[in-house]
Amino acid sequence: MDKIEIIIKGCAEGKREYQKMLYDALSSKMFYVCLRYCRTRDDAEDVLQEGFIKVFKNLPGFKKEGSFEGWVRRIMVNCAIDHIRKQKEAKIFDDIERVAINHESDFVADNRLKEKELMALIKTLPLGYQTVFNLYVIEGYSHIEIAGMLNISEGTSKSQLSKAKEQLRYLLQKYFDVNTQQKRTNE
Repeated sequence: MDKIEIIIKGCAEGKREYQKMLYDALSSKMFYVCLRYCRTRDDAEDVLQEGFIKVFKNLPGFKKEGSFEGWVRRIMVNCAIDHIRKQKEAKIFDDIERVAINHESDFVADNRLKEKELMALIKTLPLGYQTVFNLYVIEGYSHIEIAGMLNISEGTSKSQLSKAKEQLRYLLQKYFDVNTQQKRTNE
């Protein structure tokens, strides 16, 4: 039995020291996942804690099909989505299925942009756009899966992604224009 299996077994038995080991091993990666979906660090910490509670509660049901870390990640994403649903924003998702969707263009980040900078730009998107973008582009869910997770139509998911990409293109252009101007000024 390898180390992670021993930790999982200890957690399933409710042993606190093993739960702490598992938390210490995965919390920083999972916090980053939560942070992508949450507006504030405090919200991300709340989602992380809720996620680990669900991990420990559902650990006996882990079927060892696929990676354990992937299973934990899915729980964190689902907790983040639950958090988004609970927020009392007037209307997170625009119901804009009537908008034409450009299927041919895929968002590609410029390799001059650091991951942290890209994530900061993504966080400036409206919450609906940000959520669909993260689920589709980063997590790899299909529009049908996203629609089911967020209780929206498949068309709305596609529209949200299209608008997120469009807004990110604009933000990236603005970002690079500002940085190019700053470099010229410094020369």
